[in-house]
Order: sequence, then C-alpha cells, then structure tokens
Amino acid sequence: MARGPLADLYPSRGLSIVRGEGAYLFAKDGTRYLDLMTNYGANLLGHGNPAILEAIASQSRALIGLHGSFTSEVRLRASTAVLRRLPMFAEGAALYWGNSGAEAIEAAIKFAAATRQRPTFIAATGGFHGKTIGALALTEAGKYRALFDRMLLPVRHVLYGSLDALAEAIDDSVAAVVLEPIQGEGGVVVPPAGYLRTVLELCRARGVLVILDEIQTGCGRTGTFTVAEREGIAPDLLCLGKGLAGGLPVGVAAMSAAVADRLTNGLHTSTFGGNPLVAAAVLATLATLEADLLARVAVLGAWFADRLAAMSGDEVRGRGLMIGAAVGPSRDRVLKALQERLVLAIPAGTDVVRFLPPLSVTAEQLATAVEAWGLARSRNER
Repeated sequence: MARGPLADLYPSRGLSIVRGEGAYLFAKDGTRYLDLMTNYGANLLGHGNPAILEAIASQSRALIGLHGSFTSEVRLRASTAVLRRLPMFAEGAALYWGNSGAEAIEAAIKFAAATRQRPTFIAATGGFHGKTIGALALTEAGKYRALFDRMLLPVRHVLYGSLDALAEAIDDSVAAVVLEPIQGEGGVVVPPAGYLRTVLELCRARGVLVILDEIQTGCGRTGTFTVAEREGIAPDLLCLGKGLAGGLPVGVAAMSAAVADRLTNGLHTSTFGGNPLVAAAVLATLATLEADLLARVAVLGAWFADRLAAMSGDEVRGRGLMIGAAVGPSRDRVLKALQERLVLAIPAGTDVVRFLPPLSVTAEQLATAVEAWGLARSRNER
C-alpha cells in the first residue's frame, strides 16, 4: 500500500478530523469525539477558545513574524507575563523563545553547558524530553535512541525517584540534572513526596544545575501553573511548551539570572521563536489561567481519577487533569474501545492510558468519559 505524500512516521488513528469546538473534535463524516488528548496537551483550553481566536486574528492583521533582533512590544509583554507566573525565579531571570518543547530542552542543554562548562548530563529512566538530537540523549527509551546512540551527548540515566542513584551518578563532569516533575510519556509517574526538593538540595551542594521539564505539567495542567510552584522549589532552568500558546507552536526555556548572565550574543537563536502571533496567543492563554480555573482543575481532576479507578479497579495516578490509568497489556485495545465510544485518549509508557483533557472540560463531559471507560474496560479485561 502506498504511503502517500507524507513520511510514514505516525501511527494512524483511522480518523480524518476536520474541525474542533470546545472539548470536541469532529470527523469528516460528522461524528463528534470527546477530546481528552488535546493534541498531546497542546490545546490546553480546548478548540476555538474565543479569547485566543481574537488575539490571533487581531495580531495577524498587524504583524505575524518578527526576528529577535528587533524589539517587539507584544513579545516583551508575553515574556513579562510568563515570568510573573514563575515566582521561583528572582530578579534578572530571562526567557528563551523557541517553537516546541524539544527546542526549549535543546536550548536548556546548551545554556547549562555554557554556564557550567562541563560535558555530562543526568536524566531519569522513563523520562521523555523530545526526539531532536539533544533532547533524545536525555530521553531514555531505546526505541527512540537505537539508531542514533553514537551521535548523542553523554547522559547518565538514573532510576527516577531514587536519591541514592542520583547522588552516586554526580561527579565533577556533570553540568545539570534534567527531570520531569511528573513523567508523562513514561506513564504518568509521580515521584515520592519531597523528591524534587531533595534533588535540588543535592545538586546545589555539588555545584550542578537543575533543569525541570514542565512542558507537559506546566501551564496549569496539574492544578498549579507549575509543579515547581507547588513544591516550592527554584530550578536553574524550567522549560514550558505545549499549551502555553493555546495550541500554537511554542517552547520556552526560563532561566535564573546566574544562567542568563553567562549567555553571549548569538549563542542560540530561533527565527520564529517568540513571534508576535504566538506571543499574542500566550498573553490570551495566560489571561484565562486564573486562580479559580486552576483550583477547578485540581478538584475536577481528582474526581475524574477517583471515578476511573472505582469503575475499573486499575491503578490511576497523576495530578489535576494529567491522569494515567495502568491497564496492562490490553492498553491499545482499551484505547480503541474508547475511540469506538467516541472518547479520545493517548498511550503512555507500555501499559498506561493517558488523559489530558482541556482545562475547560466540564464535569458532565468527564462523566461521559467515565461511562465509556467502564464499557471499554469490561470488554477488555486483563
């Protein structure tokens, strides 16, 4: 069978999607699906959010793209707005703007190396940070790395959640430790209580930087704007992406003043990074992420996780509206059964069904998903 004009790089869901509205996606045949995957978390506020659409439309009539060598007022306002949401960074903190989470990670790697002048990084087993060549070195899964191992920068992978393993891996060659505060692609894995704070203390004592990958957990997904905020910790660099621009391509590496002060002109740039169109969408998205919405995310997510677990008896984990259910080897059959019942979810790890609903999802919509979940699990018993 011919593959057509597109490189054969993605598994097919067997659906042709033509439009989205709120928490729903509509197929070419008119069928409506409850979207609890949101383009892997990128459509944070659902589809067709009026504030985001208006911001994009208004900015597109003025200026879409502008190189970073020029001043852009909307880019400056967006940068200030993002840093206000990152109170763990003190005065003098700065942002790098890219176009994806992987680009933010690539930038953070280079900035850490420039700051510490050391060649080695530490990441965690089960971690996923992207598939570009630097991010791929941090990503542990062999299925992504096998063809490229000889090309990758030196990274030591330690057991996620183990402080002893991390302490043993750190030596004078290590520039930074890179961690997801909750592992997403790895299976929605939440570390032990206090783990992140102790990691930070250990790294500070050893002169090693800490990079938090909040590309999936950030922007309110877990009920606070970042997990770092919830944990009361201040990493040296923090990466955001996915939902930050309400669905447009974006990636941000936020850094402390100590890191920003070590960067030199031209060290790392992006033609499209922080373009005015995306900056306008970021401002509209952040304006929507008010305290009451984030509190609602925490409450609604806990209810949804409890109902999923009660319905099936599976282990259900996560925070806010980042939820994974460990269903065992029937995972792909369960995903298919959910889709047949007009609910879209995504895989994680080897045996986890992952839900990333829009933060605007309603309790009634989640109740519909719970009903579909019960039917899907009864049909696909372990």
